[in-house]
Amino acid sequence: GSIRYVGKVLSAAPGPLGRRLRVELGPLAEGLGAGDSVAVGGACLTVTAVAGGAADFDVVPETLARTTLGELRPAARVNLERALRLGEPVDGHLVQGHVDGLAELRAVRREGGGWSSEFAAPRDLTGQMVPKGSIALDGVSLTLADVADGTFRVALVPTTLAQTTLGELAVGDRVNVEL
Repeated sequence: GSIRYVGKVLSAAPGPLGRRLRVELGPLAEGLGAGDSVAVGGACLTVTAVAGGAADFDVVPETLARTTLGELRPAARVNLERALRLGEPVDGHLVQGHVDGLAELRAVRREGGGWSSEFAAPRDLTGQMVPKGSIALDGVSLTLADVADGTFRVALVPTTLAQTTLGELAVGDRVNVEL
């Protein structure tokens, strides 16, 4: 759940299995090969090919139906994280890259030295959330500040806003949610 790089979608087009994404991975491309896993916007995807600093991913209909990946267009910025390897230090919460559903940003408020963001989500998701529990939004590991029926709130510090795509969200934008 610790984003290592914010990459850029280079292409997004219909593919043989649903949709084919090509994403610029920057330093995360080093040593990456076909078959490796990369979380793109919080969804774990399998690399199909690597060329230079970019990788291709086939996104199947099931993933397209449950995530925001079908909405991605060229030049979109995405949070990226490679799979954790045994023996590496754990930073943040452990996340799997299995998106449970979507949430929509409803409000952003200045709070202390950071920001408070409120999201609307289906009740089947918020019913599984616990205040002070962990959540991943677009792959970013966060702590739930508050949970109500159909809404939840997270606090975001300036570093998270600057180093992930969460600082670019506007009211009405959707995010991938992993409980």
